[in-house]
Amino acid sequence: MMNFKDKELIIFDFDGTLINSIPDLTLAVNKMLSHYKAPALTIAQVTPFIGNGAQPLVKRALEFAMPDKDISEDFLKEAFKIYFEAYKAMTCKDTFMYPGVHDTLIYLKEKGYKMAICTNKPFSFIEPILDKLEIKSFFSLWVGEDSLAKKKPDATPLFHLVDKLGSTIEKSIMVGDSKNDILAAQNADMHSIGVSYGYNYNENIADYNPTQVVDQFSELQKLF
Repeated sequence: MMNFKDKELIIFDFDGTLINSIPDLTLAVNKMLSHYKAPALTIAQVTPFIGNGAQPLVKRALEFAMPDKDISEDFLKEAFKIYFEAYKAMTCKDTFMYPGVHDTLIYLKEKGYKMAICTNKPFSFIEPILDKLEIKSFFSLWVGEDSLAKKKPDATPLFHLVDKLGSTIEKSIMVGDSKNDILAAQNADMHSIGVSYGYNYNENIADYNPTQVVDQFSELQKLF
């Protein structure tokens, strides 16, 4: 197993890495679907739709639940608005941190690492969840899918965080559960750690060749 003790900035994905937000995302998706009298989806059905941001999630859910419906741009816009309002109302109802996340964040903070979040979740939802789970103080900065012109798997958000936090690519590392995280890191020429427990479109994160794979978040304590 490698170690990354020479790093100074750790950039984390959010959903599927630090937190499991699927219960609340599924509630919001089903609220939106019920508006169109479409059948509700299970957590297992919604899970592979997550990762590219909120609009792709809504589009995939509509296509799955309403296969005969023509999903026009206007229809998608309206559905997204309904979903967005529903999720705003229950952003952190049943969302929880994965095992070992809190203890490991304490460990990394005590070791003096800078920490940031790079997620494809809309920016406005990040802070309410950090507040509710009482982990905001661990992170210096966070960016969402709508913070910059481009999102993961593009390298732009990683370059932005490295620049704003006065670090370098060599001294930074991306930690995530999705191919978008690993590809963004590779596009930035940055090391990466893939966590195997998240929701990577039902694919194995190791297939995307992160620098290191861990099965539990607490394993980071051995690497840093």
